[in-house]
Amino acid sequence: MAISKLEKIDNELAKARAKLSEWQAKVKELEQKRQEEENAQIVGMVRAMNLTPAQLAVFLKQPGQLPGVSISEEKEDMPHEE
Repeated sequence: MAISKLEKIDNELAKARAKLSEWQAKVKELEQKRQEEENAQIVGMVRAMNLTPAQLAVFLKQPGQLPGVSISEEKEDMPHEE
């Protein structure tokens, strides 16, 4: 018995849906990995600033307004990008 065109289309559709599910899972996994890496980089940058938790809270509320640290001192401590 020959497979009708409709059955062929249904089979292709089922395969495509299975692939779609796989790709959606892969996208979700990659988005999670990206978020984790971004968080790790942020934590690294914050740690490199050598701030106390109180100083970090002030900095996040008012960037450039660190208690006891002048902006020129901050710039001297920051690595230069070229």
